[in-house]
Amino acid sequence: MTVKELCEKTGFKAVTENDSLQNEVCGVYACDLLSWVIGRAEQNSALVTVMTNVNVIAVAVMADLSCVILTEGVTLDQKALEKALLNDIAVVSSSLTSFETCKKLSQYF
Repeated sequence: MTVKELCEKTGFKAVTENDSLQNEVCGVYACDLLSWVIGRAEQNSALVTVMTNVNVIAVAVMADLSCVILTEGVTLDQKALEKALLNDIAVVSSSLTSFETCKKLSQYF
């Protein structure tokens, strides 16, 4: 499913409104330890995290992730948003906790 379809099904909000919403999502990986994500997240996964700085976008690029799902209503800083747009990484926002977000995502993966 695409990031856009994922947002429609879950009610999560797309933060990046560009072609990255067409990225395919093939799974989910939840982690806030970015070095852990690099070595363990599968390609085209959605990363569930509360991390909001530019490093989370760099990790998404390095790990070839399709999107970052920010939980608990946190927002990206401007530099991170610019990096996401530049690197075609979709960013999605959930007001739910990371656990509740993953629970909702488990219905689709």
